[in-house]
Amino acid sequence: MTISAPRDFLKSLFDAAVRAADPLTGIKAHLPDRPKGRTVVIGAGKGAAQMARALESVWDGALEGLVVTRYGYGCETRDIEIIEAAHPVPDAAGLAAAKRLMATVNGLSEDDLVIALICGGGSALLPAPPPGLRLEDEIALNEMLLASGAPISAMNVVRKHLSTIKGGRLAAATRARVVSLIVSDIPGDNPAHVASGPTVPDGSTRHDALEIVRQYGLQLPQAALDHLNSPRADAPRPGDPVFSRHEHHIIASAGVSLEAAAALARSQGIEPAILSDAIEGESRDVALVHAAIAREVSSRNRPFSKPVVILSGGETTVTLRAKGGKGGRNGEFALAMALDIDGQEGIDVLAADTDGIDGSEDNAGAFADGGSVKRLRAAGLDPRRLLDGNNSYSGFAATGDLFETGPTGTNVNDFRAILIR
Repeated sequence: MTISAPRDFLKSLFDAAVRAADPLTGIKAHLPDRPKGRTVVIGAGKGAAQMARALESVWDGALEGLVVTRYGYGCETRDIEIIEAAHPVPDAAGLAAAKRLMATVNGLSEDDLVIALICGGGSALLPAPPPGLRLEDEIALNEMLLASGAPISAMNVVRKHLSTIKGGRLAAATRARVVSLIVSDIPGDNPAHVASGPTVPDGSTRHDALEIVRQYGLQLPQAALDHLNSPRADAPRPGDPVFSRHEHHIIASAGVSLEAAAALARSQGIEPAILSDAIEGESRDVALVHAAIAREVSSRNRPFSKPVVILSGGETTVTLRAKGGKGGRNGEFALAMALDIDGQEGIDVLAADTDGIDGSEDNAGAFADGGSVKRLRAAGLDPRRLLDGNNSYSGFAATGDLFETGPTGTNVNDFRAILIR
């Protein structure tokens, strides 16, 4: 089959992936029974407001509570309060929201039910530094982690041991039963790693956090190091009796979204090939592997036959090499791949974040193809210098190749689609 508008085709696959991650479907399938007492909703993440609205639409009974989301990601709700705060770097609004969430669950009884709506972005939206550390220390920690190139799972091990709300501590603070409904943005879908697991504990220790600090050369404040070296940093363990009545459910994930995109491609006569929904690593390096596969298909019709669309997900990382650059991991992927497929005809790429925001700018990601480098140079830009400066946004903005969606209301992380015609 011939695709006359490759970018429209790739965008349709992205849209299918996002629809499959609609939290309403998963919430309907995992509604808990109504309790004898109150039903209180808490939550955090870039899609938390939309999750709250979805829950309100299907819950048969009274609801109360609050969730925190990123600035600009709120929506109208009936009973659940929406608070907006900063992401990816925390701020005072997030600090206040974290305190309110803890206070909300603290006075509940065993007859009450807490429904926790958790999705990606919750780590930054719930700053709660332990005694001896300030909000400024948590901000510095987040900036260091984001620049370190560490995978999200490693970042969250450090975060949860320098927090009074993460690592299951929010759920441990209440006598009520807690049911966590989770939209996973974590490769492998470990529920305890999503948003650093405010309601789901895991088996990591403060010693694991210290090893990650050492491995990535993080220059933490002395107060943070002192805390990690103290038993005060120990998070509740999964076997703690406080969690005995709790449960959690992954209600949306990258794997389901990629399958939905694959089904749409197949229905349009293009065979899909899903590489993985859990790809991690340096974004530019992951791009080189994808580019090598695309070139092999294009020139030798292996390991897949043309036409084919190669799909993958997960969460890559970017190690910052310069200050002042604009762009996220998907833009960096697209730019690195553009350099490696320069001059190749019939290869079209979309790399985007399913939440609609790649990094801290206003785009979800970017398109690239064999002509991207030529367009960048025609705009007076050096694509290699842009990549070295972590400045993919500026390049793709100049050539009109940004992919912009606005907030999608969900977050199952990276979506990459490579069409080889």
